[in-house]
Amino acid sequence: MPWKRRPFRGSKLSRALTIADLRELARRRVPHFVFEYVEGGAEDEATLRGNRAAFERLRLVPHTLIDTSARHLRTTILGRAANAPLVIAPTGLNNMLHPEGDIGLARAAARLGIPYTLSSLSTTRLEEVAARAGGRLWMQLYVMKERAIARDIMQRAAAAGYEALVFTTDANVWGSREWDQRNYRSPGRPTLRTALDSLRHPRWLIEVLGRNGVPRFRNLERFLPPGGASAVGGSTILPRMFEATITWNDIAWIRDYWKSKLLIKGVLNVADAERALALGCDGIVVTNHGGRQLDHCVAPIEVLPEIAAAVGGRLSIVIDSGFRRGTDILKALALGAEAVQLGRAMVYGLGAGGSAGVDRALQILTTELHRDLGLIGCNSVTELGAQHVRHV
Repeated sequence: MPWKRRPFRGSKLSRALTIADLRELARRRVPHFVFEYVEGGAEDEATLRGNRAAFERLRLVPHTLIDTSARHLRTTILGRAANAPLVIAPTGLNNMLHPEGDIGLARAAARLGIPYTLSSLSTTRLEEVAARAGGRLWMQLYVMKERAIARDIMQRAAAAGYEALVFTTDANVWGSREWDQRNYRSPGRPTLRTALDSLRHPRWLIEVLGRNGVPRFRNLERFLPPGGASAVGGSTILPRMFEATITWNDIAWIRDYWKSKLLIKGVLNVADAERALALGCDGIVVTNHGGRQLDHCVAPIEVLPEIAAAVGGRLSIVIDSGFRRGTDILKALALGAEAVQLGRAMVYGLGAGGSAGVDRALQILTTELHRDLGLIGCNSVTELGAQHVRHV
């Protein structure tokens, strides 16, 4: 009967059974333009769809009659113990979904015992996140035309005790997210429809805008012109600040200011992975930026096996883009990833219920992964291997 398959319409986090349920709850709680910022991909969104389709082409091969009563999710990420093979990914403008977006994400990660990555485009100062959330903190870095910005972020993150730097290399040219752009008459100027839709969300208006005003790019504001630090004003300025001339030579420049662990985010081929290794990087993030940059781009899970075969064991390999289920995570770990980085899945939880919503998202995924380990015949994520996956 059709009534048996209606989409999730509940309002309680405890009733959300999947990441898709949290997505629906978040979609209803925030204005459309905020949700579209999170949801949208580049151009025709072929990469966005391809990330999910790539998981569908992978099938799991369980091994039977194995005692899996002792299974657990504990592992090692970037040389340190973690309670699950997960990392919360860097996402910008989180305070547009919840008044304490960055803090809520970081606290959820700390409670689970996994790393949290703060974006350069965060709406909370990196020092405040360290002081109020604690836990394992990684700092994401964009190198912009004004190199003083990157230098400032690296020096401050080091002083605040951040464990690792995640240098994002696939956004040197700003991607075209057309569905996001349709919410504005021109950059920074919402359409009438967007403004009216925001009025339909009084709780969001009170909690987000009423509490702290329009969120600001707190880690960049000293480098931005008057009015440019707000989420509205910054949208007209930031795309012009990104640097198209960054190269592998900049790794040495970064190392002048950053002495701790360094990961390169944006690797999608073996040659780049091997070059990161040769330059002394500690890890890579295999990613297509969640489908938000280059359209018709290869899915990270498709190239993971060849990258892992080339540099696995010598570099920490983290992967992201499109992960929504425990089985997705299982496939990536079996194909050579050390950990899976979660972006939208966590932001859906944030929009659905703040830090408690992120807790719920992590609970859903870790419960699924724990169950899936047993179903495939493993007690630990370290037992997973290529023998557990088949491409169809």
